[in-house]
Amino acid sequence: MQLPTEALDRARALLEGGERRLLGITGSPGAGKSTVAALLQAALGPVAQVVPMDGFHLAQAELERLGRAHRKGAPDTFDAPGFVALLRRLRAPQPGETVYAPEFRRELEEPIAGALAVPPGLPLLIIEGNYLLLESETWDEVRPMLDDCWHITVAQEQRLAQLIARHERHGRTPEQAREWALTNDEPNARLIEAAAYRANWQMPWS
Repeated sequence: MQLPTEALDRARALLEGGERRLLGITGSPGAGKSTVAALLQAALGPVAQVVPMDGFHLAQAELERLGRAHRKGAPDTFDAPGFVALLRRLRAPQPGETVYAPEFRRELEEPIAGALAVPPGLPLLIIEGNYLLLESETWDEVRPMLDDCWHITVAQEQRLAQLIARHERHGRTPEQAREWALTNDEPNARLIEAAAYRANWQMPWS
């Protein structure tokens, strides 16, 4: 798959000022956020790094304690204040200080603390995640910290097919994958799409 020319142009424009910039990439589950972020990092090389929001998933044991495991992936199943605190640190890097971010490991279905090292001199961070544009409490602090934010647009049928296939790759049966996508992911998708107007660019992807 190939990124649109405008994506590379917009990302490279962020590098022109010399200061650290944060680029947000968002979209509904299955839209291809991780793929776009990875392709963009590969195209830009060592000047960019992906920092996913998914590292702030609450641990499975905590979701079960809270009674939210059946809604894993919803806004209240993340540590939103922790994510906001990380973005503040990333926006204002201290000289010589490496910032460590968590990473979600799908093979474990758990977040791993301190898995991503972000060096202080890195000029562009690609912040990828579902809820970068939400206007609800705490999440609404994310958008002002992003210098640019793209919302990925993809045909509904294609997005659902990609989402179901992803769930199957991670161990669900076809029936379980479809049920999870329709009953758990789609309510979240509606929240994401309702906030999409706050993006700087609606990026077409197929």
